[in-house]
Amino acid sequence: MAPSEMLPIAIDVMGGDRAPAEILVAAHQAAALGIPVVLVGTPGLDGVGDLPYIEATEVIAMDDDPAQGVRRKKDSSLVRAAEAVRDGRASAMISAGNTGATMASALLRMGRIKGVSRPAIATPLPVPGHAPNILLDAGANAEVQPEWLVQFAQMGSVYARHRFGVEQPRVGLLSIGEEPGKGDTLRKEAYELLAVAPNIDFIGNVEGRDMLLKTADVIVTDGFTGNVVLKTLEGGVRVLIQAILATFSADPANAPHVEALLPVLQPLVDEMNPDTYGGAMLLGVDGVCIISHGSSSATAVLNGIKVAQEMVERGVVDELRAAIAADA
Repeated sequence: MAPSEMLPIAIDVMGGDRAPAEILVAAHQAAALGIPVVLVGTPGLDGVGDLPYIEATEVIAMDDDPAQGVRRKKDSSLVRAAEAVRDGRASAMISAGNTGATMASALLRMGRIKGVSRPAIATPLPVPGHAPNILLDAGANAEVQPEWLVQFAQMGSVYARHRFGVEQPRVGLLSIGEEPGKGDTLRKEAYELLAVAPNIDFIGNVEGRDMLLKTADVIVTDGFTGNVVLKTLEGGVRVLIQAILATFSADPANAPHVEALLPVLQPLVDEMNPDTYGGAMLLGVDGVCIISHGSSSATAVLNGIKVAQEMVERGVVDELRAAIAADA
């Protein structure tokens, strides 16, 4: 599907810590690349230019209760973006706003793929020199059932294949030890189900130290644990990079070495930067929904728009639908 033949991607202009300025920059950059977009935001917003626009009179704030916000603010930019996908006016939606509200908007307006118990947020984790690992759930479901983790593994495997070209994704269950008996009741029951699940290359338990290693391509866990892991990794990587840069600049005598090392280190820094991946996909809803980080820059949002375009062009929702139906 050529970009010109694709329905526009609905962009929630009001979502995120840097909205609307950074979101508008990204939208114009995407349009300049030939990616069709439609903006969703409050009336009279400056900077829209000649881009198509869907007006919404309300905004769901970052600190709003997600479910209540979606129910009460029916004319919010998030809800209108999800409705645009549902109604066939957009091919996908993206928001850097309230994560819970983004998920609720997509779920309540687009609906679930038939057979999906719960949607899950699939977040790429950088692995230097390799395709990223996929962590899910990264925050959609704080409490889960063992059967849901099997479904997360199925959906994560489809996503790894179609987004990152991993032909036979290996699935790991996040636990506190590699042995099958390690972990709480949830982990033990999920292990038994994953071990016999069809169409899943289950390699067993993985630990926290494996998150950025190529031990497994898809790592499944509950949303509470996944979100804590994700934010711990983001914070840890950020601190490490800042410490390295601070060390480089601490002594003027280091300048020649810095000039020699930066070209080598910069690709690694870029690879480890969450902005590079643009956002996470909400797997299991009946449409493409990309959730970007609340502090996303224009670069991150643009990359998220590109991910949305890719997932539409590759028919990932159809692939997920087929995988769930085959294993039903």
